[in-house]
Amino acid sequence: MEFLLQVKNATNQIVMNCADIDIITASYAPEGDEEVHATGFNYQNEDEKVTLSFPSTLQKGTGTLKIDFVGELNDKMKGFYRSKYSTPGGDTRYAAVTQFEATDARRAFPCWDEPAIKATFDISLVVPKDRVALSNMNVLERRPYPDDESLVEVKFARSPVMSTYLVAFVVGEYDFVEARSQDGVLVRVYTPVGKAEQGKFALEVAAKTLPFYKDYFNVPYPLPKIDLIAIADFAAGAMENWGLVTYRETALLIDPKNSCSSSRQWVALVVGHELAHQWFGNLVTMEWWTHLWLNEGFASWIEYLCVDHCFPEYDIWTQFVSADYTRAQELDALDNSHPIEVSVGHPSEVDEIFDAISYSKGASVIRMLHDYIGDEDFRKGMNLYLTKFQQRNAATEDLWESLEKASGKPIAAVMNTWTKQMGFPLIYVEAEQQEDDKVLKLVQKKFCASGPYTGEDLPMWMVPISICTSEDPACAKMQVLMDKPELTVVLKDTKPEHWVKLNLGTVGFYRTQYSPAMLESLIPAIRDLSLPPVDRLGLQNDLFSLARAGIISTVEVLKVMEAFVNEPNYTVWSDLSCNLGILGTLLSHTDFYEDIQVFVRDVFSPIGERLGWDPKPGEGHLDALLRGLVLGKLGKAGHKATLEEARRRFKEHVEGKHILSADLRSPVYVTVLKHGDSSTLDTMLKLHKQADMQEEKNRIERVLGAISQPELIQKVLTFALSEEVRPQDTVSVIGGVAGGSKQGRKAAWKFLRDNWEELYNRYQGGFLISRLIKLTVDGFANDKMAAEVKVRSFN
Repeated sequence: MEFLLQVKNATNQIVMNCADIDIITASYAPEGDEEVHATGFNYQNEDEKVTLSFPSTLQKGTGTLKIDFVGELNDKMKGFYRSKYSTPGGDTRYAAVTQFEATDARRAFPCWDEPAIKATFDISLVVPKDRVALSNMNVLERRPYPDDESLVEVKFARSPVMSTYLVAFVVGEYDFVEARSQDGVLVRVYTPVGKAEQGKFALEVAAKTLPFYKDYFNVPYPLPKIDLIAIADFAAGAMENWGLVTYRETALLIDPKNSCSSSRQWVALVVGHELAHQWFGNLVTMEWWTHLWLNEGFASWIEYLCVDHCFPEYDIWTQFVSADYTRAQELDALDNSHPIEVSVGHPSEVDEIFDAISYSKGASVIRMLHDYIGDEDFRKGMNLYLTKFQQRNAATEDLWESLEKASGKPIAAVMNTWTKQMGFPLIYVEAEQQEDDKVLKLVQKKFCASGPYTGEDLPMWMVPISICTSEDPACAKMQVLMDKPELTVVLKDTKPEHWVKLNLGTVGFYRTQYSPAMLESLIPAIRDLSLPPVDRLGLQNDLFSLARAGIISTVEVLKVMEAFVNEPNYTVWSDLSCNLGILGTLLSHTDFYEDIQVFVRDVFSPIGERLGWDPKPGEGHLDALLRGLVLGKLGKAGHKATLEEARRRFKEHVEGKHILSADLRSPVYVTVLKHGDSSTLDTMLKLHKQADMQEEKNRIERVLGAISQPELIQKVLTFALSEEVRPQDTVSVIGGVAGGSKQGRKAAWKFLRDNWEELYNRYQGGFLISRLIKLTVDGFANDKMAAEVKVRSFN
């Protein structure tokens, strides 16, 4: 490997990052002078560094550093690693793949592995001639390798200046489909051999998305091509390597026959997310990992903007509230949350911030900011930022400055309250009628999942608040910036019978607690659907979380549930269902578990009957999602008619008489397993073995934990660690057991403890291990367990 270097101060040492690499020789040749051989290599393994020592002083000026080294192709899903796959004929083979974010480029080659140290890269790969070789840039030439005729040398074009974590190369067997985007960029989707057809959906999305971003940022896509490739063993969902984006198979491949609607939507979102990074992250890169949230939060917000552009029928922004906004609030209300911006010291700390705070809270505060600024000024600010910092690095403050310039609003002051302190406010509001006006009194306090906030210091947020009334539920009657603990607002010409709602569109990152009278007046607006879906969703989500925090009574919330009898919206149901699920988990520790199952059957059966089992003419994406959700909920809760029909359809599916549509598989599988026996489990494991598609394998893996007999639960846990399950998917099998039943929770926790060493070695402290722990202990709800989880030192 050769580096073109500039020595700024005379030195006899060069320090670089390197991990699991043995250097054979190293030399430095100043421009136009003799080369000097390094005489010592001192590895600091803890810090993942090596110091090269030279016998004489290297003088100021430019020169070439040459290093010969040997590394290992590991099986840890990080650095340069091997990924196992099966050929259509059933042989096991390996592809060689990279995953460098955050700090693993140093496992592939010695380098300066920090986002702010950018360079251009000239990459050549020597590979077997029957293999596909890809890298960030386009191929310049493929020529026979002089020493071995079974090999070829593939030389790629020089990259723009970029960070090491975005460098990528892949060697393996792949088919592809290709298209050109409107602006002339060559787009290819690489799939396992024989599955090119399954790359077409992602290809369409990518070809539509590139021009959308070019237009939105008013900056062209900077490379001549982009490849999207499906990798068999892959820890994350996807990785935005510049020009060569890598994906889990389930985040890229769609089979028209066997893929369900939610998989399509997932692929569209992930493609939108990774392509946004080509500008925001790759062209302009964060200064240091402290600003990771900006990279990820931004991409997690704009992926929705892009999917909304490509698929307006998905109603994706309402889904954002359920998938990202409420999830972030759940985590951020805990005492052990962290600010969006975390200072990162040692590289080993970086993995810890790849979580829902960086991604989902990041995306939520950017959505709030976009709403506060308005789309036009927001785009102007984005363009300023991207043009000013292109091919360079930037910090959070730089973005605020660009947006401030474009909008004339106090962006930095407002946003610092959201990014530099953890948590978010609960806004308590009460109204008083004064003749024709309503006077609202607002009070903000930190919201805590553990109950009312009692801390000494009073954290304060600058909260953009929008208020609407029943006169026009979809339009803000008033907007204010609440920048103090208490605020009084006068709503002119608002009659006594008019209701008032805060946080129009559920955009502000706060929870609202209404006075009993204000809440009472909102209930009819839920029942008659005059309150928009996203507001109905936000209202019930706030109520559930206030009840869980012990601030209001659960009975009050369940009463409000009855107003949802006419609810048609998928996302509202999905969120309701989640909240009832959490309540069910809590009640599984009490005598009321059966009662809540009855309640679930009562709440879901009217909509279940309306929808039926089979799609009606003219139905779309959201109806398919809703049907799957409702039938699964009824089936799990033991609704008799649903259970019988699920068993009937499952039998026909297994016998090959009538194959289940992809959208019905999850609800049917989960229903028959929940009320099944060992032969049901055996049948599911057989279906898993026969499945040709990763999506179907994952679908089965996620529901196996629904089985309820203790000896069968053990069988599922053993299966999780078997060769049948890809390493990255073990987590969802164990998580499914923990979430499946009370017995499952105990068994999964014990299994995690008993197999800790193997699991820890497999994931090496990456984010999959923290996800596994979270999924396993999530449902416990007593002090004894909390103490046990704390005491358990996982070493």
